[in-house]
Amino acid sequence: MPQSAQQTERTEAVRRSGVPQGLKRGAIELTFLGVLYVAYSASRLLASNDFAPARGRALDILAFEKTWRFDIESWLNDKFVQHDWLGLFGSYWYATTHYIATAVVLVWIYRRSASEYVTARRALVFATIMGLSFYLVMPTAPPRLISGMYVDVLNLHSAAGWWGADASAPKGLGGMTNELAAFPSLHAGWALWVAIVLIRANVHRIVQAIGVAYAAIMTVVIIGTGNHWVLDAVVGWLVVLAAFGAVIAWEKRSPVVAHEDAPVPI
Repeated sequence: MPQSAQQTERTEAVRRSGVPQGLKRGAIELTFLGVLYVAYSASRLLASNDFAPARGRALDILAFEKTWRFDIESWLNDKFVQHDWLGLFGSYWYATTHYIATAVVLVWIYRRSASEYVTARRALVFATIMGLSFYLVMPTAPPRLISGMYVDVLNLHSAAGWWGADASAPKGLGGMTNELAAFPSLHAGWALWVAIVLIRANVHRIVQAIGVAYAAIMTVVIIGTGNHWVLDAVVGWLVVLAAFGAVIAWEKRSPVVAHEDAPVPI
């Protein structure tokens, strides 16, 4: 059946049901993304919590960075510790913007363009699944857990926020976060996803620049606060770029199938 006929049939079926198509599709999308978030948070239930090999991988990453001379973690972490305002800013940024910015851009692209939304959503899901796979197969300790070498900046400023000593998890809910999920950094990856979505949407250059700046600041923050290695961020970017590349290539090969579930903007 031609795509237009399929769309007309679905629209008519929803009309007969009495449920606005945009509202119904929005509920489905929110449910789907909620399941993805639960899977992201629950990865700790399946991942190994054996710290020794996770620490070994972290030290291997550091050794690799030193070999290629881009091990800036210690220098940057010192800056976030020495300047309280920077440490506090970084703590709030890390604990807040990761989810809010991603959700806001996802809703915005949903309302702006059905086809762009499908591509963006699939890239986000694909990248997140790849990140979860790394967390399950090779848990890696972040710098802040390498005792005596780096300072946990969020823990240092926990009295000023809602987070505790366990990454950015709210106080009392530290057991719900996977502290060995450092490689790759989905904080860096999702931030780059935001920038890419804005660029692909061809919004005003100032807005695109804000998206790029957001991704850059996120990268500095996750390293400066002791939550990720530089290589974590680099691989997080590569995961998102690979996800977008794979999704776009697939949609070009099968454009009808790729966008047959395109939502109707609310």
